[in-house]
Amino acid sequence: MVKKVLQKTIYALFTVLGVVTVIFFLFSVLPGDPAQMMLGQNETKEQLQRQKEKYGFDKSIGQQYLYYINDLSPLSWHSSDEADFTYFEEDKYTGTQLFSFFDGAMYLKTPYLRTSFQRQDQKVLDIISQTLPNTAILAVSSILIALAIGIILGVVSALQKDTWIDKSIQVLSTFGMSLPSFFSAILAAWLFGYVLKEYTGLNMTGNLYELDDFGERQVFHLKNLILPAFVLGIRPLAVVIQLMRSSLLEVFQQDYIRTARAKGLNSYSVIMNHSLKNALNPVVTAISGWFASMLAGAVFVEYIFGWNGLGKEIVDALNTLDLPIIMGSVLTISILFILINILVDIIYKLLDPRI
Repeated sequence: MVKKVLQKTIYALFTVLGVVTVIFFLFSVLPGDPAQMMLGQNETKEQLQRQKEKYGFDKSIGQQYLYYINDLSPLSWHSSDEADFTYFEEDKYTGTQLFSFFDGAMYLKTPYLRTSFQRQDQKVLDIISQTLPNTAILAVSSILIALAIGIILGVVSALQKDTWIDKSIQVLSTFGMSLPSFFSAILAAWLFGYVLKEYTGLNMTGNLYELDDFGERQVFHLKNLILPAFVLGIRPLAVVIQLMRSSLLEVFQQDYIRTARAKGLNSYSVIMNHSLKNALNPVVTAISGWFASMLAGAVFVEYIFGWNGLGKEIVDALNTLDLPIIMGSVLTISILFILINILVDIIYKLLDPRI
């Protein structure tokens, strides 16, 4: 188990490096001058040059790439020259010096994702730390809804194979898989947050915490989580139903299930104690992928429901071409995707020691 996790970790490091490389060069070739976008239309040549030097835009693409890797790496080298771009400024970096090295020093620091172009030098890491928890809450809630309902309906569908109940569940799950998130979000917001608002009490838009009418304190609104979590969970719910049904039907054909039934165990005992655990492996696989993709797929849902998460932040950054926020957000989602895959490998081992 330990050897497997170490191998996955090494692969993950190379994957992260590849993702960083793709992200950097992808956004580096975009048309336009980032320094000019930050200053606006009334900048002077001197202001433009100072801005380029501040953010390293006056360097070649290769140098900018190395600086970006150095900023992201927890272990990084920084020059002792205050005029150098890599100088360890306390308002930029947070870390501890390890040892001196040539004309600089090695530091152990928090990864530096640069600063926003449009938000008065606010750190991208701070912006992500404020919005990512909201996206995580939304994604976890959606997954829990998908698991709770999907496993139950999948078991019912398997037990009622080829009956009208089974066929009805299959039709609903197929419809759910084919329904785009942005369309279902608009439909749910309009229907339950506008047409039926008198009965549901739900809002078309809103966050988990909102200021009260006097703007003095934040009020917890759990109801604002219901619609976006349900909409985001529709597609994984449909997948869980299908996988749970097919996996459980396959497990029912195993010899140990026949032995359990021959011993006189009732259906409930056979399902809960012998079938369900082994049938969960493909479900765990699907849910792990869906959970990671939800962090990116929540973009449309968050934007439509006005949910203050990382997805909405990405849309706002795209509208203003705030490249550091876009790059930092995409990199964060990629790293989370990799970490979730490693965690899933560990869960596999716990569910089925034969793997």
